Order: sequence, then C-alpha cells, then structure tokens
Amino acid sequence: MGNRDEGSAMNDDHSIPRSDAAPAAPAAQAAAPAARKVRTGYVRPIDFRHGRVDMTHGSGGRAMAQLIDELFARAFDNEWLRQGNDQAAFAAPAGRMVMATDSHVVSPLFFPGGDIGCLSVHGTINDVAMAGATPLYLAAGFVLEEGFPLADLKRIVESMAAAARDAGVPVVTGDTKVVEKGKGDGVFITTTGVGVVPAGVELSGDRARPGDAILVSGMLGDHGVAIMSLRENLSFETTIESDTAALHGLVAAMLPAAPGLRALRDPTRGGLATTLNELARQSGCGMVIREAAVPVRPQVAAACEFLGLDPLYVANEGKLVAICAPEDAAPLLAAMRAHPLGRDAAIIGSCIEDPHHFVQMDTSFGGRRVVDWLTGEQLPRIC
Repeated sequence: MGNRDEGSAMNDDHSIPRSDAAPAAPAAQAAAPAARKVRTGYVRPIDFRHGRVDMTHGSGGRAMAQLIDELFARAFDNEWLRQGNDQAAFAAPAGRMVMATDSHVVSPLFFPGGDIGCLSVHGTINDVAMAGATPLYLAAGFVLEEGFPLADLKRIVESMAAAARDAGVPVVTGDTKVVEKGKGDGVFITTTGVGVVPAGVELSGDRARPGDAILVSGMLGDHGVAIMSLRENLSFETTIESDTAALHGLVAAMLPAAPGLRALRDPTRGGLATTLNELARQSGCGMVIREAAVPVRPQVAAACEFLGLDPLYVANEGKLVAICAPEDAAPLLAAMRAHPLGRDAAIIGSCIEDPHHFVQMDTSFGGRRVVDWLTGEQLPRIC
C-alpha cells in the first residue's frame, strides 16, 4: 500500500562494482543500465481486490493521498475535486439557498435495491428537494473501520458516484477518517447537500391548513422491509427491494401542477406515521387518513405481519408525502402519476381542525384509531 523505496533496487550486491572483478563484457555493460532502471516516483497500486483499510489510510500521509487519488477522486471526478483544495468554491445562484445533512449507518451495508453508497446520496438530495429546491452540490464524509475490505469500499464509492451522476448532483468535497478495528462498523457516511429554491416556492411543514389534501407518492414500507428481510433471512416469491431514489425530478414535476402545494416531507425513519405527526405538530392541525387508501405491497404487508411491524412506521427512502390545497389535489395527483417515481401515488386523507393535533386513521373495519408517534426503536439502523 505504501511507497516503494526508490533506492531499494540499487542495493543488491551485483550492482556495486568490485576493483578485483574482471571487466564486464560489452553486451553485459549495455544491459546493466536497463536492468537497474526504476520508474521514478513509483507507488504500488492499491490492491482493491484483496486489500483492507488500515490506519495509514486516515493518517494524512502518502497512503491516504493514494486512496483519495485512486478511489475517491477517480470515482467522483469533477472540476472541483480536480483542483485538490480542502473545500469547493462555487458561484451562489440567485434565490434562497437550502442546506441539509444526513448521516448513514445502515446495516447491512448492501441490500436488495441499493447500498449505503447510493442511499447516502439519495437521502441528502431528498432532504434538499423537500424544500422545493433544486439540489446543486454534495459533500461526503467517510468514517472507515480498520480492516474493512477495500473491495467493499470501492463498490460503495462507485455506487455513490453513479447515484450522484444520475441525479446530476456532483460530490465536490469530502473527508475520510479511519478508526481502530472494533470501534466502527465497516463504514459510516455523512453527506451534506446544498440547493436553491425557485422564486415563488414556499414549502414548509407549518403551512398545512384544515381541508388540505394529503398525498403519498407510492408504495410504502419497501426499504424497511428489504432491510429487515435480509437481517432475518426471510425470502418471498418476489424479492422486496429498497425504494431508494432521488426525488428532485418528481418534485420539479409537481411544483407547476399545484400552486397550492404547502409542504413536502420524505417519510424515512418512523415511516408515514411519524412524518404525519411531525407535520401535524408543525402546522397545528389534525390529520385523518384512510387505511384503504394507503398503498402497501401485499408482500410488504405480509412481511410486516410476520415481523410484528406496522407498515405505517416502516422507513422509506424513495417516497414523499405532499400536502396541498384541496383544489390542487387532482392535478397534483395526475402530475405525480405521470412521473416514474410517482406512478403509484394516492390521495390518502386530509387535514382537519383539531386542537390536539392528532393523526387518526379510518380503519378498514369502519372504526377510527389514533396513529401515534413511534415509541421505542422499531427498526434500528435502517438508513
């Protein structure tokens, strides 16, 4: 992993001339310089197939510089990283700036439909997009555990790079640290994103009003069940895959369709139930959803029943909740369904007057129950 001593090839006995030795033959004399030639500045390439992270990869020395050059800079390549600075400088566009940060500790690191790499890109892009903003740039921080396979790290970084390219949001700066074996869990990734909100767009959780419609962009619970199925070694006739995706394209399609769009939120940890409770508390109104209208795949519902989970509390990584004025609900739903990431969108309920700010659900049995905040940790390390 480290550099090879440039003088090492010159330390063999045969390279030191002896006064009592017979003169070398002309052919041998001609061949000798070629045999002794060493490539200037040669550093052995990183062995990404069999190598592992060691403490020198976070030491600030040659090994760390090599890891940055051969992995991170190569995968994320862009004009900002090529400058080699400790920061990225860029012109600030007109409009209100938005910034979001998110740490990712998902376990396992690789799961059906994604991995911690693409998840770390999608999660932060989505947090920025929920303000109605266009995501512009990302920063990434890695905490690596000593002994982590470099092959897995390469796979994760390349997945991040592909997700960033597909989203059109470059990773322009970053940092890498290494902790001793046993003091981490492979890799943790923190990403920070910045974006700009178009003029006239004002989205916030405190803008919901009684009578507003509540929509979701698609099937709920896919990500959480994909993770838990892998942890519990469950298999289904159809593989349940994470829904991890960047949603800024969907948001861009929604904005012109609904001038009365009030708020957007991605229902990640704690799922739909926690997100609605957050919005109800922010806005000061209550909410009622219809159980029959909430889209959940049959296999996800079955897995939740088997695991003792409520799909309303299961995490999502490629879905959003939208609240809009009632007259905008139909055109907004049509715009969402016209986009690939919103084809299963549905109107699931409405906001109501309620001084207690409760979230309630009309059940399939004809009753109504409170959908409370998540209590305890239902799905640890889900994102």
